[in-house]
Amino acid sequence: MTESFVIARRFRGPEESGNGGYTAGMVARFVGGDAEVTLRRPPPLERPLTVTRQDRQVLVHDGADLVAEGVPVRLDLAAPDPPTPEEAAEASRSYAGFTRHFFPGCFACGPDRDPGDGLRIFPGWVPGRDLVAAPGRAHPSLPAERGFLATEIAWSFLDCPGAWAMERDQEQRPVVLGRMAARLLDPIPVGTDLLAIGWPLGREGRKLFSGTAVFGPGGTLHGIGRQTWIVLG
Repeated sequence: MTESFVIARRFRGPEESGNGGYTAGMVARFVGGDAEVTLRRPPPLERPLTVTRQDRQVLVHDGADLVAEGVPVRLDLAAPDPPTPEEAAEASRSYAGFTRHFFPGCFACGPDRDPGDGLRIFPGWVPGRDLVAAPGRAHPSLPAERGFLATEIAWSFLDCPGAWAMERDQEQRPVVLGRMAARLLDPIPVGTDLLAIGWPLGREGRKLFSGTAVFGPGGTLHGIGRQTWIVLG
């Protein structure tokens, strides 16, 4: 039996393609457990993407075109201590995306999205620390399973904070997700207040590397991620 999934327009990043973290999370569902997903082309919206398996690898195609591939991975990355919720809220007020955003309709970090429609994660720099942070919420309108956020939504929370952590290296150009690995720990209950952070890990030419994490009340670590971003232009 052929497996497939569709990326609804709600879950876009750029206007005509899927949010990278959401897409990677959909692929991770087929991998199971910790996964690393590489995006080979912009994920198309509103049409079935075919899923096939080759040994331990998951391949996603749009017709004959390879869109993404996922593999199991052991993610060995430690998260920094989170700022306080008050520090995250204050940092979010200085979110650079409020004044310049290449993808303002992005499901995860787009300021044009309404509450309950997008995640509205607006990461800003925390004074005295080399990381960005933002508050968030597991809104009841988000896809969930048995009272917990769906895998692809947890991956979405882990996505864009990594891009904004590399804001100083983007040279005023857009970036898109090229590769993402994530480990989900405690499931995120619907309705939970969250705190997302991102921190820089380095650069090689047009490739930027960052880490991300999502925390719940009391500093509970729900998930951690590592991204490779591609600078466009």
